[in-house]
Amino acid sequence: MTIVRTGAAASAALLAIAAAAPAHAAEMFNRIATFHVVDNLPADADPEGETVAEIVTATPDGMTLVYTDALGKRIGFIDIADPKAPKAAGVTPLDGQPTSVVVAGGNALVGVVTSESYEKPTGHVAVVNVATKAVVATCDLGGQPDSVAKSADGAFLAVVIENERNEEINDGAIPQLPPGNLTIFPLADGNPDCAAKVVVDLTDLAEVVPEDPEPEFVDINGLNEAVVTFQENNHIAIVDLATGKVTAHFSAGTVDLAGIDTEKNAIIDLSGSMTAVPREPDSVQWIDDGRFVTADEGDWKGGTRGFTVFNKDGSVDFASGTDLEYLTVRLGHYPEFRNKKGNEAEGAEVATFGEERLIFVGSERASLVAVYKDEGAGNPPTFLQSLPGGIGPEGLLAIPERNLFVSASENDLRADGLIGSLVTVYERSDAPAAYPTLVSADDASGKPIPWAAISGAVADATTPGKLYAVTDSAFDEAYILTIDATKTPAVITDRTTVTRDGAPAERLDLEGIALANGGGFWLASEGNPEREENKTWSTLVKVDANGAIVEDVALPESLQKVASRFGFEGVTVTGSGADETVWLAVQREWKDDPKGKVKILAYRPADKHWGVVHYPLDPAGKGWIGLSEITSVGDGFVVIERDNQVGRDAKVKKLTHVSVKDVTPAELGVSEIPVLTKTDLRDLLPDLAAPGGFILDKVESFAVDTDGNAFVITDNDGVDDHSGETQFLPLGKLDMPM
Repeated sequence: MTIVRTGAAASAALLAIAAAAPAHAAEMFNRIATFHVVDNLPADADPEGETVAEIVTATPDGMTLVYTDALGKRIGFIDIADPKAPKAAGVTPLDGQPTSVVVAGGNALVGVVTSESYEKPTGHVAVVNVATKAVVATCDLGGQPDSVAKSADGAFLAVVIENERNEEINDGAIPQLPPGNLTIFPLADGNPDCAAKVVVDLTDLAEVVPEDPEPEFVDINGLNEAVVTFQENNHIAIVDLATGKVTAHFSAGTVDLAGIDTEKNAIIDLSGSMTAVPREPDSVQWIDDGRFVTADEGDWKGGTRGFTVFNKDGSVDFASGTDLEYLTVRLGHYPEFRNKKGNEAEGAEVATFGEERLIFVGSERASLVAVYKDEGAGNPPTFLQSLPGGIGPEGLLAIPERNLFVSASENDLRADGLIGSLVTVYERSDAPAAYPTLVSADDASGKPIPWAAISGAVADATTPGKLYAVTDSAFDEAYILTIDATKTPAVITDRTTVTRDGAPAERLDLEGIALANGGGFWLASEGNPEREENKTWSTLVKVDANGAIVEDVALPESLQKVASRFGFEGVTVTGSGADETVWLAVQREWKDDPKGKVKILAYRPADKHWGVVHYPLDPAGKGWIGLSEITSVGDGFVVIERDNQVGRDAKVKKLTHVSVKDVTPAELGVSEIPVLTKTDLRDLLPDLAAPGGFILDKVESFAVDTDGNAFVITDNDGVDDHSGETQFLPLGKLDMPM
């Protein structure tokens, strides 16, 4: 029986579950700790060197995590006796790059690549005593290992020898010999019998390139049968470990996809289609002794943007269709910049928590883990929740005995001033799911409203809990989003495209939005005059209620001469009629500003007059400090002041208040400019730390609704070198100066 669930019905089901607690009040996972892999570096390691946490496993008691760090040629240990406070527990250096690890008895069994070239692959299994962290033995593999698995009874170790292709040769086409295989070792008390290894030939099985199977991942069921995926060959084999015989093999098949984004053009357009897409599965996990689930990433020609449940005979029990793809869109996690294969489902895990068998599917590109409840053969799994997974979650691990789940994210972006590789711990309890905090509803076609990169917000003038937000240059089109903040999570109910002469407006980088007197909005667009080509300037734009541009207000020439790429970051309005004044926050000092003082510009539409005041920034530590938002409150403004740091390097993310009562903006070009007096209103670092992840960099939106409730929203950079996580933070009623 094949069950395929796609389209509007599935999309509506996902929204209903994401936006409200499930009717059956299932227990949920919530992030409780984030471990920075750099904290576990050995004393002689370069603290700035790139780290990886790729595959993660645990000791039998679930108290210690073991992860692979291929770049560091080591495995690392993390003490999670207190899962809310993980501790560095040391590393074991290896003679090559570890690709996968399991723990059997008191040993960590590690697949280690020692290859000097693709043409001459080599590797071994390293046996590491967990107590002493010493390598006590090695077993030669004669090739490059990629995945290891142990049987539940401790009798077998199965190792996939991939002998991976060189993607720089012939565009990564196969065959590229020598071929891979499955190597089996008998185990005794966690020790592999190197002399008794069995090499299972996997050639001449697949139809694509039978001489080069390209095996990718292995898992073992309770009958000691191994399931092996051949990713590039789009094939799957079942191997009996006791005999070393292939007992079944079959194509992973293809899928037709409709209503998906197929162009990498900085626009999420769910109107494309693809036919006969090979699944090309990566990870595979047995659900029971007769079914298994594959994460259908694709690595050559395929990738169906989801996952599949197969029966052991090769028949499809369930295909996810566009469900996972639409989930990433709905949660603002869709990686449009890498959308050839969409969200690229890569990781999978299956475990039984209480009476529920759960399926975890990880999207490396979307940095999201989706959790499903298995409903048994012939029934579609039930979506339960989604989890933020760091940046690029690769390894997924369930520890049901302790009600824990763990993800390992391999990306280390510290060289670019971003976050390093992480291991994230989640706990299952009866507490409601804390993530997501913002989702989108369906549009008129029944598909989720695409969104990401929220960069400014304003509250509706009359309706409590109704907000408007803008998106920045992560998209080639500019959007105004309508948000219902009375829901938990908050819901994007509508999206309006900003247009010029009836077509989507080009070259806008919206960073702020304010209500215009008489209807419509004022929008602040940040320019980049420092580009060699296609220079743009910070611009004030007025649109009507339908998003059509009715006025462009350019910077005066005197300001253009001194402007930098750190331009308009927020806009707000005071007064009405002839006294209507549009105030624009500039992010950082321009060329004529004293160090530590940034401009807040005042523009009066009635007579097109410009004025300026200065805002005093806190002293910068690491990186820089600037403004991200400005909101009119009482006799002044609430301003977001922040540094550009992430994680533990973040020191300044705060709301301040400045009064403009009795302040007259200076004329442009004068030397004496009024300096506003600021009062710290709220330190946002505790709010950003509360979700249990790392401190997000870009706190960019602030709004106060008509009931006096305040809201803060972070910008996820369109999921480009970012976790995709957006935090929508209701702050309640703040003690605002009036």
